Amino acid sequence: MPPISQENIIVDSSMILGFDPGRQKCGLAVMGVDQTIHWHQVVVASRVIDSINALREIYPISLLVMGNQTTSREWLQVLNDKYALTLDIVQVDERNSTLEARSRYWQIYPPQGIYRFIPQSLRKINHPIDDIVAILLIERYLENLKDIDDLQA
Repeated sequence: MPPISQENIIVDSSMILGFDPGRQKCGLAVMGVDQTIHWHQVVVASRVIDSINALREIYPISLLVMGNQTTSREWLQVLNDKYALTLDIVQVDERNSTLEARSRYWQIYPPQGIYRFIPQSLRKINHPIDDIVAILLIERYLENLKDIDDLQA
């Protein structure tokens, strides 16, 4: 994934930042309300706040959606201390998101050549997929909103 850059960016009026919190590494993703993925990357945990700040300068992020497992409590405290007045934060259930992200990885990056004949369950992903988890967290949030709208209709 390329570094954060303002070149050639077309953005919606409102964007959501997905955040898969972790101890050593975290996944970040920026998605429009129309579910267009604009940026995603795995970031070293010590650089997450800097990355969020940089992304907020580029994209009109109105909401941060984060998982509710692992280190979420600690990260929520840090994020609330830094962004209490300027960024809404919502937690979503992240159970089974890593397993789902493994499947999504192969949709985003289909295997090439002979590797496409190897069953998905036997393929190995050689790098972190926390950014794909962040994408899934945003999708779960938007799906929950849709479900609530359907109930109210």
